[in-house]
Amino acid sequence: MLKHCGMLSSMSRKGDYWDNSVVESFFGSLTTERVYDSAYPTREKARLDIVDYIEMFYNSKRRHSYLGYLSPREFEKKMALKKAA
Repeated sequence: MLKHCGMLSSMSRKGDYWDNSVVESFFGSLTTERVYDSAYPTREKARLDIVDYIEMFYNSKRRHSYLGYLSPREFEKKMALKKAA
């Protein structure tokens, strides 16, 4: 299917976890910080809670080591100020 769409797979070797470490890190955070102790009555409730986690917490407030322990919102603000200077 990838070839049909003109895309290449980014996997280097079978089972090489470094290829998807960013995704693994995200899903680890999602599981630990939100989903682990939750019991969702429906798929829709689970979807809404996970979207809330991503949009309202993970992408805006949660500090990321990759960004120098700033939240994405703080990092973007800092970069905008730097660019304006």
